[in-house]
Amino acid sequence: MTSRQQLSFPRQYARTQRFTLGAPRAFTVSPDGSRVAFLRSASGTDRTNRLWVLDLDDRSGTARERIAADPEALLAGTPEELSGEERARRERSREGSGGIVGYAVDGAAELAAFALSGRLFTAELRAGTSRELHVPGPVIDPRPSPDGRHIAYVAGGTLRVTGAEGDGDRELAVPEDGQTTYGLAEFIAAEEMSRYRGFWWSPESDRLLVARVDGADVQRWWIADPAHPDREPSTIAYPSAGTPNADVRLYLIGLDGSRTEVVWDRVAWPYLAAVHWSAAGDPLLLVQARNQRSQHCLSVDTASGGTRLLREETDAAWLELCAGVPALTPGGELVRIVDIQDNPADDGARVLCVGDRALTGPELQLRAVLDIGERDVLVSASAGEAAQAPETGEIHVYRIPYGAPGKVPDGNREAGTWGPERVSEGVGVHTAVRAGAVMVLASARPEVSGTVVQVVREGKQLAVITSYAQQPNLTPRVQLTQGGAHRIPCAVLLPTQYEEVDGPLPVLLDPYGGPHGQRVVAAHNPYLTSQWFADQGFAVVVADGRGSPGRSPGWEKAVKDNLPLTLDDQIEALQALAERFPLDQSRVAIRGWSYGGYLAALAALRRPDVFHAAIAGAPVTDWRLYDTHYTERYLGDPAEAAEVYAVNSLVTDDGLAEPATPVRPMMIIHGLADDNVVMTHTLRLSSALLSAGRPHEVLPLTGVTHMTPQEQIAENLLLLQVDFLKRSLGMP
Repeated sequence: MTSRQQLSFPRQYARTQRFTLGAPRAFTVSPDGSRVAFLRSASGTDRTNRLWVLDLDDRSGTARERIAADPEALLAGTPEELSGEERARRERSREGSGGIVGYAVDGAAELAAFALSGRLFTAELRAGTSRELHVPGPVIDPRPSPDGRHIAYVAGGTLRVTGAEGDGDRELAVPEDGQTTYGLAEFIAAEEMSRYRGFWWSPESDRLLVARVDGADVQRWWIADPAHPDREPSTIAYPSAGTPNADVRLYLIGLDGSRTEVVWDRVAWPYLAAVHWSAAGDPLLLVQARNQRSQHCLSVDTASGGTRLLREETDAAWLELCAGVPALTPGGELVRIVDIQDNPADDGARVLCVGDRALTGPELQLRAVLDIGERDVLVSASAGEAAQAPETGEIHVYRIPYGAPGKVPDGNREAGTWGPERVSEGVGVHTAVRAGAVMVLASARPEVSGTVVQVVREGKQLAVITSYAQQPNLTPRVQLTQGGAHRIPCAVLLPTQYEEVDGPLPVLLDPYGGPHGQRVVAAHNPYLTSQWFADQGFAVVVADGRGSPGRSPGWEKAVKDNLPLTLDDQIEALQALAERFPLDQSRVAIRGWSYGGYLAALAALRRPDVFHAAIAGAPVTDWRLYDTHYTERYLGDPAEAAEVYAVNSLVTDDGLAEPATPVRPMMIIHGLADDNVVMTHTLRLSSALLSAGRPHEVLPLTGVTHMTPQEQIAENLLLLQVDFLKRSLGMP
């Protein structure tokens, strides 16, 4: 019997970090199509990522993998040490592994730069050599210039630059005080806008666009570790709903020491959501109003720092941010993803626009722009409301032709000449990275564990990049379907050995259930934990109701001012599925984390007629305590919408908000070091429950953040949850 077979699923799941260790990721294709760089650890339990290169040989038609940088060799076997800033960056990106967790390359993908233990390293990707450049640290986010001659990085909030040979290191932008940084993304940008960087090289490699973040006005919170009362609390700048954000400015800073501020109306549009700078034209900025109902796409005059409005967009609910846009085609046309919705009652469509042309319609729900070529745009999309047949949980890669530079398609979309062309094949969740004729296509499928990564040139497979991820010791028995009048996407999992004669089963709803968190996907690994719970004697239901992504703008924006609507959809799905599956509605529990934790607690408190037990992990309980960009998008300014916040929150200043009877058992789990949903949420809910005489259990996790990467904690959390559910539902 192998060691993997001897492990219980909870221990295997925790040790492999949800079976992500050993899987290849973070792909970069060189513009000449000769190689692919990527990260991968050595096994399914190894947390140390190495930088790899796959060489593609046109003459022999073969492909060969090799290590370009090995952290163990570069650090001479010493343990990795992370600065507080680097830990915070990894928390924002939900990065739980070690070694090389990110890298950046020059324009030719010849030189890679990365940080290890706060030190700067480079790798020559063609030659396969790596070395350390001795510069001031701790180093954060090193990035080579497009010409490969310089590397910019941040150390101590200062933006610095050094030669690619380690010569001429110098400061480019120095903070004026301890509240200011240059070259880093502020908390809100990294946590909610998916903008993790704070500087961008010019195509000519002679200057950079640099974000200056002044956090002086952001409120300070203190997070203590009760297990170590001798240690001082850590201080975080946390902009909760209705409070000041960091002040973000942008500067053009030259290697010659020149400095020019980029000017736009930062009072009206304070959020710097995205920056794009390519050889196709002047830099682009996407800036949003605080209420996120209007945004400007701006072009930057690099001589004066002035900006010119290219597009203004507005929306009655909010404007969704999409990856990869705004951007420019090689011919200089603006590429955008736009919501087209005639009125709030319509489902609408999220479409791709190039210049003034909408190239897709309601048959697709655009997710992201993956690459922009000379004649087409590569995108990720789901089937939209106008699709002829449902594709529950599927995400595909499409090629959208837009014509040669300067030309407009001839209108033959009906004949298929200019329509979307699906690149990915088969049921699954697909994404891609492309440069020129070479594409890396990653596909997760329901019947196969993990993700299969193919390297393709002009439709022909050149190689499959090996995954070292472990195979789970269980297989999900999942049925993808839709439920209720709203056709809610659902996944149903029954015990592996279940037979119809066994009769109805206790039900466990296992949702995220909120914005930006699709759980019903046509893949294998996302259902592993749900199947493990099913094998403990439950029928497990995962449902993505209104507010979740991937269907239509109207579907997502239905939750404006009404987050409890997401609970209504969980109930609708449950009751509809009970007509087709063996669900015992007299024994229904719900568990969730983060928004799912909010949803679970909401279920126990407001609909005890449906739910009989709840496990709320890291729940948001008072929306006034959550961050600005996320919370105000859905609920508005708390100073202007106090009643909206009271209706949507679980607790108010007066205690529980709208509690119902009978009282249902509730377990609340929370990490004491969580700086995203702080422990205060759970403490206030527990206090309100105690004041109302409602019994509950609180499980505080010492030293744990919003993630739970620690192996023993992750394993025992699953075991404790099963024990609670069985006790609460009267199961043996």
